[in-house]
Parts: sequence; structure tokens; C-alpha cells
Amino acid sequence: MTANVNNKILCDIYKGDKKEEMYLYVPKKIGQNELEDIPEALLQSFGELTLVTTLVLTESRKLARADIHKVMAELNETGFYLQMPPVKFPLDEQQK
Repeated sequence: MTANVNNKILCDIYKGDKKEEMYLYVPKKIGQNELEDIPEALLQSFGELTLVTTLVLTESRKLARADIHKVMAELNETGFYLQMPPVKFPLDEQQK
């Protein structure tokens, strides 16, 4: 059973050891392994997973680098949300 009540989602957020600033949002499942439905290839791309935090997501909550509505929709539709690292542009040599 997923913890999703009245447009609130209890969500665990994981990071891996392979890529900095990439996070996996997964709805917390009561009495189940919440990672069992995540595609194996995606899990492998993270390497060793570490639980960062658990949040209650609501439509009014602000997230630093993701749109809350998109996150909640993805959690409901696919069972996870993948937050990719921000795009970093190399500084032009003249700007250093």
C-alpha cells in the first residue's frame, strides 16, 4: 500500500554513489520494499543507494529543483521520479 492520502504522498528520496546530484523519489510503501518496482537498469545507474530523507509531498510544497506537480504526477503514474543533476557548462577560458 502506497502512502498517498488526500493528495499527499509520503516519499523517500535516495541518492547513489555513481552520479552527484541525481536523486530518486519513491513513494513510501507500508510493509513493502519500495524499490522492488523500479527498473533494474535505473537502479544500476545509481550504484549503491543511500536514503537521503523522507518528505510529505503536497501540491503547496516547494522543491529546490523540481516542479512539485510533475513529481507527484510521476510518482502516481510510474511509481518513481528521477531528478537529474543540473546541467553544468564549462567556463569559457576568458572568464576564469
